[in-house]
Amino acid sequence: MSHVLAAVAWPYANGPRHIGHVSGFGVPSDVFSRYMRMAGHDVLMVSGTDEHGTPIQVQADKEGVTPRELADRYNRVIVEDLHGLGLAYDLFTRTTTGNHFAVVQELFEGLHRNGYIVPKVTMGAISPSTGRTLPDRYIEGTCPICGYDSARGDQCDNCGNQLDPVDLINPRSKINGETPEFVETEHFFLDLPAFAQALGKWLDTRDGWRPNVLRFSKNLLDDLQPRAITRDLEWGVPIPLDGWRDRSDKRIYVWFDAVIGYLSASIEWARRSGDPEAWRRWWSPVGGKDARGYYFMGKDNIVFHSVIWPALLLGYSGEGDRGGEPGALGPLNLPTEVVSSEFLTMEGRKFSSSRQVVIYVRDFLERYDADALRYFIAVAGPESQDTDFTWAEFLRRNNDELVAGWGNLVNRSVSMAAKNFGAIPPAGELTTEDRALLETAKKAFATVGGLIEKHRQKQAIGEAMRVVAEANKYLSEQAPWKMKEDLDRMGTVLHVALQAVSDCNTLLTPFLPHSAQKVHELLGGTGIHAPMPSIVEVEDIDGGPAYPILTGDYTTGARWESVPLEGGRPLAPPKPVFRKLDPSIVDEELARLSG
Repeated sequence: MSHVLAAVAWPYANGPRHIGHVSGFGVPSDVFSRYMRMAGHDVLMVSGTDEHGTPIQVQADKEGVTPRELADRYNRVIVEDLHGLGLAYDLFTRTTTGNHFAVVQELFEGLHRNGYIVPKVTMGAISPSTGRTLPDRYIEGTCPICGYDSARGDQCDNCGNQLDPVDLINPRSKINGETPEFVETEHFFLDLPAFAQALGKWLDTRDGWRPNVLRFSKNLLDDLQPRAITRDLEWGVPIPLDGWRDRSDKRIYVWFDAVIGYLSASIEWARRSGDPEAWRRWWSPVGGKDARGYYFMGKDNIVFHSVIWPALLLGYSGEGDRGGEPGALGPLNLPTEVVSSEFLTMEGRKFSSSRQVVIYVRDFLERYDADALRYFIAVAGPESQDTDFTWAEFLRRNNDELVAGWGNLVNRSVSMAAKNFGAIPPAGELTTEDRALLETAKKAFATVGGLIEKHRQKQAIGEAMRVVAEANKYLSEQAPWKMKEDLDRMGTVLHVALQAVSDCNTLLTPFLPHSAQKVHELLGGTGIHAPMPSIVEVEDIDGGPAYPILTGDYTTGARWESVPLEGGRPLAPPKPVFRKLDPSIVDEELARLSG
């Protein structure tokens, strides 16, 4: 058994999340975490809403509310959406807690003490019309390196290089299109070049990463530049140094505080668990010798997780070029793997809330089942390349695969057993065909589990559905409905089919937890098969306002193994597990999209 940290990207709390967001960070991390728990590992899955930075301030001004009011509203919306999808977080929290502020400031002070954070006078971008600082990501222009005309002020998405807004050719504000003014301002910078050697050695030891992630990360090391970690802003974590902590116009930059959220959420979870030191089992090289940490995000976040976050951890632990001593939290583990997904598009276009090319998670779940979306993301999501969500393909996958494949197997095998025996019939003497199906299902546990562990979820669910297809073929060939004169043989065939259903249900549980619970109950099972998260209203443990968290008890539920079915367990006539969708939904949804 290992201690496995599932560190899931923090959704930004300036609006509801759409299905493109959850296809990258949400569902893949939940599939992985559910499987690892079922396989016996001690999993800690953490995240929360990212609530600082200028975009929150800009959106709040637009809506005539305070940044905190805006963050409160969207924090709750996002918590409810992720709960609806069944994402089994141990703690989904937020970055506006007293605990998060304290952990961020502790890492800042540790890095500063070890010499990795240095002050520097630089040119900051100001909006001429408002006098406010423009964050790097709110400035666009032409990249001075590759000539791409929509480079951001912090990074060019075309060539991947880090940038500074002042270096952009023809810079413009993404808020109102005006040309920013650049004025001198003093800020603190993270000395990233001091970590080039340590990061290079660490990346050279990374085995099994997705090749594009490792290649991109190593390429970034060739031109590391010091990176600003403070901003001229009123909304964010205060700078914990004398002469700075009481200033209302300077705050720690949101990208610095957001990545520290993985650690602060783990510490908050431990404090809420009654064992304040429990987080060390996942984070400390001493307390968590068997610990592994997996970070889930979209490809636009790779640099923060494979270069910047490891640099912060190295610097705090005193392991960069300047040396140093670990801070009060002690040395901290680096990521085991950065699991980055590509992008999901919609009907051939990039998701865009402003252009209404979007479907929000909440709207989706009002009309369709959560497992239907989870299934689509698992079989057709952007695991290793950009993929397109279309309503026609969603309809086909739901009706032809979920309903006609898996749902049909469950329904007809349980129906026949309930009708003819009223219970799971005992197995008589097994034939070669019986044994072959049972062996196929049993062998799939190692295959499917190994693929999930290697983050090849598309292939994993494909293998699980292959067993479903084999079971459907077995039932059709054996035709138990023709065996009314030989009830012993009918019972054996149905017992074998139901055992295959039970095994397939376990194999599909990480992907389809809602329906897995239903199938478990259709097979006469009791208790919790697939544990679900709960929304809990809590007080800030450091005295701030109350807020909702996602959490749960995941110690119960199915194990990752074939469990023999007991003959005689009562069965009732089944209800359909999945809903067949009318083809008219395609035109209806496309009309909503164009409207």
